[in-house]
Amino acid sequence: MQRDIGDHALIGDLETAALVSRDARIDWLCWPNFGSPACFASLLGDSENGHWTIRPTAECRFTRQYRDGTLILETTCRTHHGAVKLVDFMPVRGRHSDVVRLVTGVRGTVRMKTELLLRFDYGRTIPWVTELRDGSIRIISGPDLVVLRSSVPLRTRKGNIYGEFTVHAGKTVAFALTYGVSYSELPAAIDHKRALRETEAYWQKWIGRQTFTGEYAAAIRRSLVTLKALSYRPTGGMVAAPTMSLPEQIGGTRNWDYRYCWLRDATFTLLALMNAGYFEEAKAWRDWLVRAAAGSPDQVQIMYGIHGERHLLEWEVAWLKGFKNSRPVRVGNAASEQLQLDVYGEVADAMLHAHMSGMRPHKPDLDMLSAMTHHLSHIWQLPDRGIWEIRGRSKQFTYSKVMAWVAFDRAIKNAECFGLVGNVRIWRKIRDQIHQEVCRKGWNRELGSFTQSYGSKHLDASLLLLPIVGFLPPSDPRIVGTVEAIQKHLMRDGLLLRYDTGGSDDGLPQGEGAFLACTFWLVTVLSEMGRSEEAREKFEALLALRNDVGLLAEEYDPHRRRQLGNFPQALSHIALVNAALELTKGGSRGHTRRSDVHQKERA
Repeated sequence: MQRDIGDHALIGDLETAALVSRDARIDWLCWPNFGSPACFASLLGDSENGHWTIRPTAECRFTRQYRDGTLILETTCRTHHGAVKLVDFMPVRGRHSDVVRLVTGVRGTVRMKTELLLRFDYGRTIPWVTELRDGSIRIISGPDLVVLRSSVPLRTRKGNIYGEFTVHAGKTVAFALTYGVSYSELPAAIDHKRALRETEAYWQKWIGRQTFTGEYAAAIRRSLVTLKALSYRPTGGMVAAPTMSLPEQIGGTRNWDYRYCWLRDATFTLLALMNAGYFEEAKAWRDWLVRAAAGSPDQVQIMYGIHGERHLLEWEVAWLKGFKNSRPVRVGNAASEQLQLDVYGEVADAMLHAHMSGMRPHKPDLDMLSAMTHHLSHIWQLPDRGIWEIRGRSKQFTYSKVMAWVAFDRAIKNAECFGLVGNVRIWRKIRDQIHQEVCRKGWNRELGSFTQSYGSKHLDASLLLLPIVGFLPPSDPRIVGTVEAIQKHLMRDGLLLRYDTGGSDDGLPQGEGAFLACTFWLVTVLSEMGRSEEAREKFEALLALRNDVGLLAEEYDPHRRRQLGNFPQALSHIALVNAALELTKGGSRGHTRRSDVHQKERA
């Protein structure tokens, strides 16, 4: 039986991550990195597609929590005969990647069972399993090798691993699953006690760098740990989520692979990290961004793989039934080939914020930005697929044009302050032209609001970002009207839809949940408009939607009260951090807004 999306917690080693259900079953893991094929895939199939269960043989109650400030998950299982604590974690990666599971007796005596099914290639391939003389178990499939070591005897049958054992109060049973490659020597055994100490010390030292002390400090801390867990340490990239094809509507087809790094998230991510004091991580993300986007400006993509890979071919996994029969299950993402003009603005905005925060500009970075701005000067008038990556026909999306304005605006500022070389006179002319065009063609007098695309009557929550990026001030009547219209027409039970999928031609069947980041954007805008009480009320309602360990998916179904979409979602947690900092004005640190750097001239 598949567990709900929001029933899961996250563990990871800064190169990949696993999802652990509320009843302590690992349902998802891609090894050796975020972009690898899953070897535990029951999240998108059934038990035969790979899982790892450890639980009492008798009926029990489960409660869980993270150790404060860490990614170490503690699940307590209580039965009539006693209680045990299951500690799940992945040590920060050294030479090899490990999943460690420790079962410690808390009270009485508890009979336990474990079942481990590794299924490589997204739950399809049954590995060759061999019991070794030292009691460890070797699992091989092609290039993949995994070694299971345990302090209790286990048995194997048809590629599966089973065991039953008893845990007494004060005693610990240890399991360690280690990934290697089949053409090399077996990975060495891990010292689980030392690994636990070092993992806890790493996370507590990392979160200790965060100095925010405001009323939402705990929520910010958990979101920051989550964002760090979604970062790929070797390159600095951050995946949108560690999962793929979790549906935006149960039974629907809006199922996408999010194990990639989006340029669009750049400025949101940089500000969240820098405002929280994590300049090292912000610099790593900036450097990833520059490497990934480097090259001919007409070949810039909206997303890349964790190493900067460009080829993200989309295909369907026919043998997986999908989450609650939501098909198709997709690997790869064809949106990587779309024209989305807003990413040029995101890159320019991110670069300017990086430079203004003290990250030294380098000539190759500035040259790349200059070339991108020059290229945008020739294509900004084209229709595109927009921020929501529609699969229908291209349109003149209002938000895309606004972000083209941002691209020129930030390029001008980079030229004035940091030596960016380019035709600033032409850039100013285009910037002002775009501003005038958006105010004329993107505005609907009848609705009293900006609209999703030129000449349309459809609303879009991305328009909440207009004051946030500095296109117009929050007090402008057009912004006030847009915010009111979005709240009136896109709000469902206090949460915002991205847009009305039933009224917009996006090339897909209608229906999806409320998009959590959009509602966080509303919180930010309301706060900037001086409507602090309303903003705070909405923010705290959003916090209440997090699961029991503080995690958020991409979307939420307010009617059935469940999380939807890929999980946990970086953008949701980034928006949470930025909204919290806006509400509290950065706590003791102060904070930077995106609109702080925009030009003062108004068209």
